Amino acid sequence: MIKKKITHFGYEAITKEEKGKKVNAVFNSVATNYDLMNNLMSLGLHHVWKKILIETTTLKPKSKILDIAAGTADISIEFLKKNKDFEIFHTDINLSMLKEGKKKLINQGKIVPSILCDAESLPFPNNYFDCVTIGFGLRNMTNKEQALKEIYRVLSPGGKVIILEFSKIWGPLKKAYDIFSFKIVPKLGKLFAKDEKSYKYLVESIRVHPDQNKLLALLKAQGFEKTSFMNLSAGIVAIHKGYKF
Repeated sequence: MIKKKITHFGYEAITKEEKGKKVNAVFNSVATNYDLMNNLMSLGLHHVWKKILIETTTLKPKSKILDIAAGTADISIEFLKKNKDFEIFHTDINLSMLKEGKKKLINQGKIVPSILCDAESLPFPNNYFDCVTIGFGLRNMTNKEQALKEIYRVLSPGGKVIILEFSKIWGPLKKAYDIFSFKIVPKLGKLFAKDEKSYKYLVESIRVHPDQNKLLALLKAQGFEKTSFMNLSAGIVAIHKGYKF
């Protein structure tokens, strides 16, 4: 009898096969209210975090950028505001999220490829991109190691990965943060998105995601060098970076 591999969907232990379907259902549900809920849950801070990601990323003109789990396209748009000559690929595994992002891109006059694809099996050649970004998407992936392996493959030598993700908050703030996360966020989801269950999952997914040092170790294990992280908002989120040489 073949033993099925177990992963987590929030706090629930499920098979890896089940996780993909459940995560897809979550984002089908939240897509149309995703930006509104991001503003409510982060008190608008997610815009600041994304701008810091952009401003701390040095790239040559006409760099090729792969935006993974790009969803509603905030990071893609901010890169194009910084330099309209960047060649950006806006990608997501969830069609509903990809459509929301494409609408926003078009409304802002940004015409870039929007591609439905799985980060764990990227449809791009080796050594192609100068930069790969993931904003709040890595924790939802079934096999993070495989996704990082694929990112390493498609990066050109000298290229960098940049990951913006929820992480481990500074200890003295943990109690207040947990109250907000577990008591307030699901209620906001129920009130504004008519979906309490999905936001309960999203809160739990943060708690089972690797913390700053564990994610750093995952990057190193896949061959990335000069790895680092920078905490934002007392560690509520962190920006991780790694390079391919």
